[in-house]
Formats: sequence, C-alpha cells, structure tokens
Amino acid sequence: MTSALILIDIQQGFDDPVWGARSNPDAEGNAARLLAAWRGFAAPICHIRHVSVEPGSPLGPGEGTRFKPEVAPRDGEPIFEKSVNSAFIGTELEHHLTHSSVGDLVICGLTTPHCVSTTTRMAANLGFNVRLAHDACAAFTSNVQTDWAQNVAPMNPQAIHETAINHLHGEFARAMSTNAILNEGP
Repeated sequence: MTSALILIDIQQGFDDPVWGARSNPDAEGNAARLLAAWRGFAAPICHIRHVSVEPGSPLGPGEGTRFKPEVAPRDGEPIFEKSVNSAFIGTELEHHLTHSSVGDLVICGLTTPHCVSTTTRMAANLGFNVRLAHDACAAFTSNVQTDWAQNVAPMNPQAIHETAINHLHGEFARAMSTNAILNEGP
C-alpha cells in the first residue's frame, strides 16, 4: 500500500520573528525532498494550510498562509485548510484518504509540538499507520513560553522538538529520518 505524504503548515507565516528561535533549519529542505520523491512515484500528497482566526496572527489570512516555495502545491494536489491544530478537524482529509484507499501516512511540517503532534496522534487514533519525518519538522521557543508551573523560561527549541518526537514515537508513529523514509519509499 502506498503512503500519502501529509505536509503540515509549511507556510511563510512561520518566518515571522514572533515565533522566536527554532530548531532544525533544514526542515523545509527535507520536506521538499520527500515531496519530490512522492511526486516522482505519483504517490498521494496532501497539503495542509493553517488559517488562523486569531486577530494579528502571522498565520492569519493573507501573506502568512502562503506555502513556502520549496513545498508549494502543484495543480491537482489537494489542499486542506484548518484553523485548529489537527488537520482532521473541520476538513475533508480523513474522507479523502479513506476514499483513496490510503492507510499509511508520512507526516512532516510545522510545528512539531502543535499541529504535527496533534495530527499524528489523531491519524494513529483513526487507524492510519504513520511514519513521522522527524528531521522535516521544527519547533520554536514561542511554543513554550512558560512551563506547567508558570516559570517563565522558554525551553530550547531543539529540546521542545525532541520531546514532542519522543512522545509520538512508538505509540502514534515511527519517527524516522527523511533518508530512512526515502529508502523505504512510499
């Protein structure tokens, strides 16, 4: 069975400095490598776009919702728009995948502890087998402004990213490098 590639929120709005420091500057490049491979195999691809309903959000309607050029959709590649963390909530993504006989997913995108994590968890709960391209995802310091005890000390973005991946690996997904996924193929 062929896996669908799910590219989550790889948008220009994440270039805004409001997000703070980020992990993995190679995330978009690795996502682009996956996208090129999936296109080469004519395998299913789904682009997810976050359109925030929060006033002033860098991901609000307009420039911030544009996909980054290295992963921009081509004509005919489906785009699913959401305003919450899960790509399955308020979209036709699940219907599209199940009616296309897709049971396996490769997920990548922004940001690891939010939309990537939520979509990955929900995908597994819906019965999809998920490979998570850990090096085609990234996190920002703004993802954690305070810890659970309200201590104001942002975590390192790499620690945020790795913690989110560790919480997903084994139970909700197989966390793999882009190279390992490319070696397995769609």
